[in-house]
Amino acid sequence: MANRRDPHAGLHSEQGALRGEHPGRVTNPIVKVHDVAWLEFEKPDLRRAEVFAHAFGFETSLRTSDELQLRGTDPGAPCVLIRRGSRSRFLGPAFLAADANDVLRLANATGRTVAALPESLGGVAVDLTDPSGLRVRVVSDTHRLPALPPQEPLVLNAGHDLARTNATQRPPREPAKVQRLGHVVLQTTTYRATLDWYLAHLGLIVSDFLFHSGQRARGPVMSFIRCDRGSTPTDHHTLAMTLGPTNRYVHSAYQVADFDALAAGGEHLLDAGYHRSWGIGRHIQGSQIFDYWRDPDGFLVEHFTDGDLFDCTLEPGWAPMTASGLAQWGPPATKDFMGIAPGRESLRELRGVFAALRDDNEFDLHRLRGLLKVASS
Repeated sequence: MANRRDPHAGLHSEQGALRGEHPGRVTNPIVKVHDVAWLEFEKPDLRRAEVFAHAFGFETSLRTSDELQLRGTDPGAPCVLIRRGSRSRFLGPAFLAADANDVLRLANATGRTVAALPESLGGVAVDLTDPSGLRVRVVSDTHRLPALPPQEPLVLNAGHDLARTNATQRPPREPAKVQRLGHVVLQTTTYRATLDWYLAHLGLIVSDFLFHSGQRARGPVMSFIRCDRGSTPTDHHTLAMTLGPTNRYVHSAYQVADFDALAAGGEHLLDAGYHRSWGIGRHIQGSQIFDYWRDPDGFLVEHFTDGDLFDCTLEPGWAPMTASGLAQWGPPATKDFMGIAPGRESLRELRGVFAALRDDNEFDLHRLRGLLKVASS
């Protein structure tokens, strides 16, 4: 163990935890979930949501007058469930358990009840509530939709490694086909309590911690968290969590085939009149090539490709949180992506700052100063 190379000892991350810092995992979690299953939303206009979803690269797997289920090309459950509601809001994530026994184990440990899911989904679920008040659903034995024809990645000539001759590259300007849901990012006023809840209840483990500059001794303020499937590599983060003045959805991310699919799909979205929030670039934590978009209801969604995969052996990396540290290359993070562009979202955050400073939570004046430094760094 002591001789193992530290994969975080590089340009973008510090050497790892200092003595006494958060270990990024718990020894005996109740269960270890295998993946994120889907995300659930309410929106007032399902037709408008579906038009954007198709431009973004989803396929419709179910449409009724009151519900829309969206899927990628990979086999499995739908990626996104949208129900008709009077206003747009995020209802919560669903995570996939190893089997029904784990769902029952969670229910017994938390005093909850296992319930059958609707026939359109199949399987069973237990509904929990995290410390920030968000409903968290854990499911098993859901119906598996068959795979759809994928968008094939291009054959590339990489330097002198020539794989393509007597053939041109002509990627069409069309929707980037979503393959699967990759991760969801949440903001919470009770970051440490909420983080520890996910590690203890769902067996997630931290890939990277971020801290406010000059405040490392006060602990981390963001974590990128992956599933623990032992020696089986999993996404660098299935869930990311950050401390902030409000409890809210930040964004969700969906994998596409390759860089050309992502870029050409972005041009298709621009042609259709949709708003690019930030991109194209390559992240540091997770390494994904990214492109962020606003849907018509204001939710931030990401196309990504070429993300990191870690097994259970890697310990968390530690790095300062900065706006410039969000990407290795690409345009600077926009005010829209940072949530500080003039508009309803920034006004809600500003009102949330005053409310959070009055309430008993983890967002105090020191954290506010740290967050303001991030926006200007």
